Amino acid sequence: MPGSVTISHHEAAVAIGAGEARRLASGLEELAYLLEIPGPNRLTDAQLKVLCDGRPEKREDVVQWARGLAAELKERR
Repeated sequence: MPGSVTISHHEAAVAIGAGEARRLASGLEELAYLLEIPGPNRLTDAQLKVLCDGRPEKREDVVQWARGLAAELKERR
């Protein structure tokens, strides 16, 4: 369908509209920014762990994932 994005996994697929894809991409870019910046607004390691369902994840890997997914969402709209 024009103006939509399909996100799928082996079990199920989810379709979101172009507006929702832009909003999600923007949120992912903001997440990457807050993980990278120095200073008091940077997300802490504890906050990162919560975002990753309690799993220890490398900050750089989450930044790369968020930016990559944001770029893919923007590309498909």
